[in-house]
Amino acid sequence: MTQSDAGVASLTPTKITPAELDAFSAAQVQGSFQQTSQMAAMGAFNGPVDYVGVKRGDKLIAACYVVYTQSRFGLEGSVWCGPLCDYDNPQVVEAMTEALRRSAKAHHAISVSCWPAAVYRLHDLDGKPTSDPDTTMMDNMARFGWKHGGFTVGYESVVNRWNFVKGLDGIHDEKELLASFSKYRRKNIRIAQDSGLRVRRLERGELSTFVKLCDMSAARQGFKSRDLAYYERLFDTFGDLIEFKVVETHFDEYLDTLQSKLNAASKDKRNLERLLQRAQQQPEGTAKKGASDPATLEKRIATADKKIAALEKTIGEVNGIIASDGPVIPVEAGVYFWHPNEVVCLSSGEDDRFMDYYPSSLIHFEAMLDCIARGVERFNFYGISGIFDANDPPTASGSSRLASADSWKSFRASSRCRWTDCASVYPKQHTSCCIADKQWRARTQK
Repeated sequence: MTQSDAGVASLTPTKITPAELDAFSAAQVQGSFQQTSQMAAMGAFNGPVDYVGVKRGDKLIAACYVVYTQSRFGLEGSVWCGPLCDYDNPQVVEAMTEALRRSAKAHHAISVSCWPAAVYRLHDLDGKPTSDPDTTMMDNMARFGWKHGGFTVGYESVVNRWNFVKGLDGIHDEKELLASFSKYRRKNIRIAQDSGLRVRRLERGELSTFVKLCDMSAARQGFKSRDLAYYERLFDTFGDLIEFKVVETHFDEYLDTLQSKLNAASKDKRNLERLLQRAQQQPEGTAKKGASDPATLEKRIATADKKIAALEKTIGEVNGIIASDGPVIPVEAGVYFWHPNEVVCLSSGEDDRFMDYYPSSLIHFEAMLDCIARGVERFNFYGISGIFDANDPPTASGSSRLASADSWKSFRASSRCRWTDCASVYPKQHTSCCIADKQWRARTQK
């Protein structure tokens, strides 16, 4: 018996329960909502689901669920963001592969594909590598019959290969969270807050609001959105582990704020005009220089006029919006999955008429505050394209305002981020692998 054989002999490929998967996923750094019994239940709408793992004695050391769907040539298995295992350990990879082979054979499947949640290589905000690639993982996968699907950019139809993650480790409150952002992002959040935007959780009967906003983004950006029934299934399946959030305008409150600012600006202008009048009445050559200088006062009055004109214009625009749509308007929505390791924003939608109020900045900011309150240390914006140039398309979530690579640069990763000191972008699903070559497919069909 070889050393490898001895290692495998101490490991047992086995069936596991949904509860075992959930507990294991919660305890693993690779764990995510994709590898939970709730997501398996969603996958069951597409075909049979099987829970498999590897145990060393009574201890579970690798796990996943696999969904089997009908293709043209037969059933094909898919493992989304899994399996959850130590890919650098060849014995574990071999045993997990065997567990999946047995599952596939039992279901008469022709193949199994997986998208591991292991990090292949870390990147900074500009897409430059900051770590060496995990070639050991790649070698071990190939060693035990997996075929690499190739490295790609853009969005996959199954699982996002590239994720943007903000580390929240070491951030304890709103003040520290704001400090972790760039000046630009902090400004956008303040604009949203000062404009009367508020975030709240949607109830099940309100999910049509979420779908409507997603449809708006889909029509604008050219992708296909999900229907109401799908999100209702998500709501029912995940329960407290999912939140649908909406950003709403409160333009009646905003009008009060604008009017107060206009009154203050008008008062300031009147004071400046009185000062100017006094300065102009002084004998020639006796007027004080500096702030009381007539030329300076005239410039300050001109600035005040511009401010007043801008406020009056905004008040007119807001009054027009209220007249047509009312004071409370849903302008941004997102769906968030809660997991002990991270919170994931799976998808979002936005009414682009209100982009300049930065609702997307506010909704994610509020979600991060929820993470801090619950002790969750990673906020996953989910899919980005991995292109990192000026033409980078929006995220898979559909939120273009915060999705482009350029916009992501506005977020400064915390130096205490658990993933890396300065990088928050990584190809989470490094590969699409298939454990079924032609020979193995032939064997499973015997």
